[in-house]
Amino acid sequence: MKLDNFKYEKDADGIVTLTMDMPGRSMNVLSAASLKDLETAIGAISGDASVKGVVLTSGKPAFLAGADLSELGASAGGGAGPKDETERKKATFAAIYSFNMLVRKLETMGKPVAAAINGTALGGGLEVTLACHYRVCADDPRIQLGLPESKVGVMPGAGGTQRLPRLIGVVNAVPLMLEGKSVSPQEALRLGIVHKVVPMPALVSEAKAWLKSAPEPVQPWDRKNFSVPGGGPYDKDSSQAYIIGSALLRKQSYGNYPAQINILKAVYEGVQVPIEAGLRIESRYMTELMLSPQSRNMIRSLFLSMQELSKGARRPRGVAESDPKRIAVLGAGLMGAGIAYVSALAGIEVVLIDRDQPSADKGKDYSARLLDKDIERGRASPQKKADVLSRIHPTTDYSGLKDVDLLIEAVFEDRAIKADVTKRAEAVLRADAVFGSNTSTIPITSLAEVSERPESFIGVHFFSPVERMGLVEIIMGKKTGETALAKAIDYVKKIRKTPIVVQDSRGFYTSRCFGTYTREGISLLSEGVHPALIENIGRMTGMPMGPLEVSDSVGLDTALKIGRATKKDLGISEVDDMEKILAWLVEANGRVGRKAGKGFYQYNDKGRAAGIWPDLFAYRTDWRDDVDRDELRRRLLYIQAVETARCFEEGVLTDVRDADIGSILGWGFAPWTGGTLSLIDMVGTARFVEECEALAKAHGPRFAPPALLKEMARKGESFYARFAPPKAA
Repeated sequence: MKLDNFKYEKDADGIVTLTMDMPGRSMNVLSAASLKDLETAIGAISGDASVKGVVLTSGKPAFLAGADLSELGASAGGGAGPKDETERKKATFAAIYSFNMLVRKLETMGKPVAAAINGTALGGGLEVTLACHYRVCADDPRIQLGLPESKVGVMPGAGGTQRLPRLIGVVNAVPLMLEGKSVSPQEALRLGIVHKVVPMPALVSEAKAWLKSAPEPVQPWDRKNFSVPGGGPYDKDSSQAYIIGSALLRKQSYGNYPAQINILKAVYEGVQVPIEAGLRIESRYMTELMLSPQSRNMIRSLFLSMQELSKGARRPRGVAESDPKRIAVLGAGLMGAGIAYVSALAGIEVVLIDRDQPSADKGKDYSARLLDKDIERGRASPQKKADVLSRIHPTTDYSGLKDVDLLIEAVFEDRAIKADVTKRAEAVLRADAVFGSNTSTIPITSLAEVSERPESFIGVHFFSPVERMGLVEIIMGKKTGETALAKAIDYVKKIRKTPIVVQDSRGFYTSRCFGTYTREGISLLSEGVHPALIENIGRMTGMPMGPLEVSDSVGLDTALKIGRATKKDLGISEVDDMEKILAWLVEANGRVGRKAGKGFYQYNDKGRAAGIWPDLFAYRTDWRDDVDRDELRRRLLYIQAVETARCFEEGVLTDVRDADIGSILGWGFAPWTGGTLSLIDMVGTARFVEECEALAKAHGPRFAPPALLKEMARKGESFYARFAPPKAA
């Protein structure tokens, strides 16, 4: 028997240890090749009378990461296969159901199977263990067990929606799947997902000890008179799970995410019938999901593109790899302190400079506070805190810059201040050091005008709060060189964030496009659309907040200042309705946003929104709510997407992955779409252009589609077809 992805060892007791260890991979996944090997092994085991039981474990630090989403993404909604929709549906169902039936063979082959879970088991990885008759897990808090498929637009497709509810009850199982939440070994033990938690060295021996007790190889759900713990859909306790689950799902997702809807349907229908019928139901809903554009886009963006960019897909080839050991951060305010923290956390020495020592020390204290919170939550130790803080060196002395590999300027958004610190820093920096600016709005090329080496000057735009936001927007000035780009990407990779690369322009990509959402919300307000309706429609599109609440988070004074500066640069002197509203809030009422606890919204003592400011309703007496909700939804989504298309036409964006990942990670653009350009592809370029032209006619030229979009509409092209990213080398 030839197995490429498993090691097959039978001991003197007739127990086979089947160890998954895929060559050339850091983690095991369920791929076509590994599933073929698993089927071969099951066949051999079931046909061998000398085999008394099986231990399924992993030869890698993680147990099993789940399905190979690169294969799944290639088949989702397109790719090779039948072109006829009905035939494609049949082929997709057949593939999913055969996978489900292979896992079913594991639990029905007549041999007891014990899973020795030595590391994280997620998605299909956990589903395989659920088909084992016994599960023992190593006692390591770093291990995570869960079914997170819904986070990337899919659902458990190897029996998860059927076995988990039958194992721990609908009430416990449904939230885990809908939220994609993972649990620790001890929590899994409490829930009943695993039978035992033991020290790592005893893992396999414990699994073998159970097998030696001659257990009956029958799952609970295959026994006569089995009933789901807590009851089925019509039992009092379980029925509440469906009622509450459906209500919460609608409240939180507004029906935008078909994965969660299909999970709930599969559980509701599946637990009422025998397990094999339930597996067919799951396969049917998984098929429906896999053929949906939302699933295709989410898999492509949230997994494939994210993985490619995080590994450095935009890094220029031919430039030697760099490993930044020591960096400097100029400015110890909120952004600078956050950058210092994530850098020190990644093992990098950080020189943190500010205008005076108390300010620099305050920047370091920010890291101390974050680490204290982690210690309270059990995520860090006092030793880790000491190690991280030992790498942050607060000072006012620029001489500390002489041996840094990279400098990130994070001072106030003022050209004069930035020019001053640039000159002072470059007088000390090594010739090969890169100068990065964390500016969010000022063009990099103009900032580089004071630099003596503009080829090493680059934008490194973080998002706030730095420790929680996963994106870094790298901006190329007109003279920025490839070496500077490569070093910037190497740094972003080291701090475990996702880099996108854009060309220089006002607002770059993220600030420019994000601003369209807040401005459109204020534009709707100026048209008299009721504030509550604007906010609710904004959330219904899939955005994390309504546009008015987002404006508060950015700062209404900042929005007013940027708007006036932009108009001045463009030679516009007229005061429009949006400026009037902002000026009324900021200058007449002192409401500058969340940072002051008062803006469009009122805020409680913890800084949380506590409702729209009542006096906002007094701004006018003729608020409208008799508007086309679908049009409002299109306006708030399309304004962001059409501006992204302009960025692509102008060359600010050159890679579709940067556009989509930047929109989701950068400002929270509706994840169910897959990103701004994926939204256009999903709507269809011709239809998108037609609807934008209608919006432009009704509401102004800001909705007018650019020439590139019109050309693509005429040719029937999509962004991911015309501008397909290069294949990984």
